Amino acid sequence: MPPRPKKFICTFCRNEQSYIDYKNSKLLSGFITYYRSMQSRFHTGVCLKHQKQLANAIKKSRIMALLPFVRYEKKK
Repeated sequence: MPPRPKKFICTFCRNEQSYIDYKNSKLLSGFITYYRSMQSRFHTGVCLKHQKQLANAIKKSRIMALLPFVRYEKKK
């Protein structure tokens, strides 16, 4: 019988972090792709509860202009 894959542990659950602050742009930028879209749970390894909080924090941070909505390229 093949070995079972390791169960992932959410990074926020591991650190016992109950609230994701929208003002922490350095943390939130780690969960955004190169084209400034949010990464899915599959890629981030975050549980459902924290993924919902993360999505709300990113959306709130974008509205407050702490994170960009889209990637800006300067045309030559």
